[in-house]
Amino acid sequence: MNRQAQSAVLFLLGASLLHAGSTDLYLRYVKQGLRPLVLAAGAVLVAAAVATLWYERKQARRHKRGGEEPGHAHSESRAHSDLPAHTHPEPRVARLLVLPLLALILVAPPALGSYSATRTGTALQEPLAYPDLPAADPLPLSVVDYAGRAVYDHGRTLRGRHVRLTGFLALDRDGTPYLVRMALNCCAADAQPVKVALTGQVPPVLQPDTWLRVTGTYTPRRAEDPVNGGPIPFIEVTEAEPVPEPTDPYDESWNS
Repeated sequence: MNRQAQSAVLFLLGASLLHAGSTDLYLRYVKQGLRPLVLAAGAVLVAAAVATLWYERKQARRHKRGGEEPGHAHSESRAHSDLPAHTHPEPRVARLLVLPLLALILVAPPALGSYSATRTGTALQEPLAYPDLPAADPLPLSVVDYAGRAVYDHGRTLRGRHVRLTGFLALDRDGTPYLVRMALNCCAADAQPVKVALTGQVPPVLQPDTWLRVTGTYTPRRAEDPVNGGPIPFIEVTEAEPVPEPTDPYDESWNS
């Protein structure tokens, strides 16, 4: 892979990052707050590609001017140019570096879903505080917020309230339905599930990875995650409806 090819790969990779950062595509890879860094990284790569190409053209012009000198020096340089060049060809495996780039350009990966959720233990953590909740009815909460209040605050701020949660469906090995959001620290590579088990008026036909908006009430019932033994609270469902997948499928509220 010569310098021209390297600069082309850098340019395409930088352009891909700029495209992802200027749209919602970047949310498939990193948390929302990292958008400026994605755009900055794309700009740096594009600038590096342009600088590399400019340097190579400058070197080519310099060699060309040097080859046009008259007299003996010209003959000697011509003789040297006729000698076979001692080059070290680039390994062919270097061309495989283009494959991740093509994947980034051509394929938008889906968000992590039920397959990952049922094979990873709940990542629920005790909240640092329990802010006052608004008087809305039903009360919109994130899955992470509901689970933290239900488990570690024993539902004190949830009793007597109708709450509304949104997440995707996952089915445990014994068929228990979970409403799940994948929580991020930084990027999709470290995403971990937070799960709320459903009971009550649960839809009779459940398709994993279906996004649902459920309305219900707090119940003290809990279960243990079969993967890591972590606590999984329940919600008593009174209403459930399918909804489109949100623009940002990950939940960042657990570490905000």
